[in-house]
Amino acid sequence: MRRFEWIPPCFSLQRLAAGGGGSTGGTQRDGSATEPHLSAKTAPLPPRWDGVKSSRRARGSGVGGERCGQQRCGQGSGAALPRGRAGRRPRAEPEPLPEPLPEPGPGRGGRPGATIGCRYAVPAAAPRPSPPRCGAQPAARRLHGGGGGSNRCGGGASRPPVAAVGPRYAGAAAASPQRPAGAMAAPRRAAGSEAGSAGTAGGGQAIVWRNVVLMGLLHLGAVYALSLVPRAHILTLLWAYFCFLLTALGVTAGAHRLWSHRSYKAKLPLRIFLAAANSMAFQNDIYEWSRDHRVHHKYSETDADPHNARRGFFFSHIGWLFVRKHRDVIEKGRKLDFTDLLDDPVVRFQRKYYKSSVVLMCFVIPTFVPWYLWGESLWNAYFLASILRYTISLNVTWLVNSAAHMYGNRPYDKNINPRQNTLVTLGAIGEGFHNYHHTFPFDYSASELGLKFNPTTWFIDFMFWLGLVTDRKQAPKEMIQARKERTGDGSA
Repeated sequence: MRRFEWIPPCFSLQRLAAGGGGSTGGTQRDGSATEPHLSAKTAPLPPRWDGVKSSRRARGSGVGGERCGQQRCGQGSGAALPRGRAGRRPRAEPEPLPEPLPEPGPGRGGRPGATIGCRYAVPAAAPRPSPPRCGAQPAARRLHGGGGGSNRCGGGASRPPVAAVGPRYAGAAAASPQRPAGAMAAPRRAAGSEAGSAGTAGGGQAIVWRNVVLMGLLHLGAVYALSLVPRAHILTLLWAYFCFLLTALGVTAGAHRLWSHRSYKAKLPLRIFLAAANSMAFQNDIYEWSRDHRVHHKYSETDADPHNARRGFFFSHIGWLFVRKHRDVIEKGRKLDFTDLLDDPVVRFQRKYYKSSVVLMCFVIPTFVPWYLWGESLWNAYFLASILRYTISLNVTWLVNSAAHMYGNRPYDKNINPRQNTLVTLGAIGEGFHNYHHTFPFDYSASELGLKFNPTTWFIDFMFWLGLVTDRKQAPKEMIQARKERTGDGSA
């Protein structure tokens, strides 16, 4: 019985062909020649296919020998080697190998066509053809083709246009034979325009239901508080009005004329007092109030105006608090400089502890003082000095945004909406001279000096007399008169 011994297929074919070495071909016992890559103890394996397997390794001739001799081991000539003994039927040639897959990238040897071990070689894959360059086409266009088909720059009809891909690529398409330049950018611009129009109409701004509910409850509480007035102590009513004046000064003399317009300078004790009064007003902290007011002056009566009066009385009065800010308010507000506000340590402190200061100044102190000093019930003190006073102060401030922008005369500039409104002046302690204020916003008095009713201006003048106010800014009389003659409506 013969013993079979397998010789590695990559053993030197030259030695096999020459008959040298212990494992090279020779003669059998009957004197016939053996196949050069099989010793006397071996027999050919049956052919089988599993990539490059034993049938090709066992033959070592022809294509197989060329692979092993030339490419795989760098040996041999690649010529067919002698067959078996005379008269033996030659073995059928194995079926040819398929063409290698064009997988890009280097072989294990770090370069295209590098040998893997010593069994077979990975031929260098032909590089894939690059797609046609489309010049400065955007990436989305190059990816999905121009109008479809095989032409990646747009020259067929088998693939849907880019618009069918989805809104992600809208606006990123270049010109193509199917559509004019900029056609893909139009839907996004149109959508933005529609969103802006919806925002102008109120449909594009989400409703803040928390504010709707809280403001509704606040006004219901104020209506109930009116029924408590006949039963309240007279000192409680006077205290509530005094708290109203402090609240108004915190807005008019503080957040408005001092921090928003920098119409005068105040020393530290007065700034602390005005910041505390502003917390009693509970109309956002000084930074936010002043920021929104500067945007209001810069972009008055536009979508960038937080309380645009062109959207109606209700919106400019309270409705602007029921919806999210229009995107123009945010975008254009970012273009303004508010660093001077945060440079003031009083503003930073109030902003940091704003919620605590509101609870203390707007609700606790107004309720505690009547109960502690003259025995008023906590119920009456809370609803009259806190709820009713707070609700009235809010609506008086809102009237400056609504009524003072819609009703009254315009003696200084007839080309703007703000008006002179006497009723607003009485309620907002001097803030109703709104046509003057928008014409000369830097004037600390917010009105033309004279016998006009302006308690806020009186307060600032008194603080000036005490030495707590400096650098009051005023519009010269000549400037005021010239402006009235040039742009006024002739009513004054």
